[in-house]
Amino acid sequence: MNLQQLEYIVAVDTARHFGKAAEKCFVTQPTLSSMIHKLEAELGVRIFQRDKKPVIPTEVGKHIIAQARSVLQETKRIPDIVQTHIGEIKGELRLGILPTLAPYVLPLFIQHFIRMYKQVHVTIKELLTEEMIEGLKKGKIDIGLLVTPIEEKSLAVDPIFYEEFVAYVSSHEPSFKRRHLDPARIDASKLWLLEEGHCFRSQIMNLCHLRKAAARHKQFDYEAGSIETLKKMVERNEGMTILPELALLYLNESDKHMVRRFRKPVPVREVSMITRRDYAHVVLHEALKKQIVAAVPQRMLHMNKRAVIKQA
Repeated sequence: MNLQQLEYIVAVDTARHFGKAAEKCFVTQPTLSSMIHKLEAELGVRIFQRDKKPVIPTEVGKHIIAQARSVLQETKRIPDIVQTHIGEIKGELRLGILPTLAPYVLPLFIQHFIRMYKQVHVTIKELLTEEMIEGLKKGKIDIGLLVTPIEEKSLAVDPIFYEEFVAYVSSHEPSFKRRHLDPARIDASKLWLLEEGHCFRSQIMNLCHLRKAAARHKQFDYEAGSIETLKKMVERNEGMTILPELALLYLNESDKHMVRRFRKPVPVREVSMITRRDYAHVVLHEALKKQIVAAVPQRMLHMNKRAVIKQA
């Protein structure tokens, strides 16, 4: 058994196809298949069910692959430990980020980070919360930028800033005439929401004390995949939506007139960096955190008697 064989079975499990896995590993399919056959012969069990399309692991294969991922992840920690010891910042950073954070947070820091740390290769994936947690556990990403709290004790959570929720209100709505809004008094039938799966939607449901039944009298239901789409629905039609505060940095002056703040205690979402507890590249983690902290408005770094909204 060797690390190369472990890399091959992980690649096949990820791609669920021998040919695609071979391409990813830069070897021919016969070479990859032969190495996996040798591993199976050594262990005395089949790792994959080859008669299935797509290829799936056997029951024992699932456990072997999980252990292989863990072994490979631990192996990758060795150069990270060395770099942390000497204070060197280089290597690969695989960053996961929520779709409701990415368009507003990334432009604030990513170019500066890349220019400052030229020896770091950055790969960024937009992922929903559950996808990001799974990616961290399987070693597919190194650091996640998401909204907390989360119920996942196997991961280390490092809160970095607190972002207010604000209302974006059509001029045709009665709420447009109010300076500050009460979340509990928002009419569910007037509220445009993201589709299921987004933690931002879940937080809004919790913030506004909404339930699906509350919006049944809507004539038209529409659930969008992006906050920007919801903004357009409010601008072109009626109703309102909820925005994260950093989205205000990208509004023009006329659009800012549609923004309404909430009454105190002001509702916020807690944005954190999360990693596996055994993540060794501490210097890279701190470098990324430093760039984000420097980029966001400084008032967001503290709670200041605001209320963190949890997911429903």
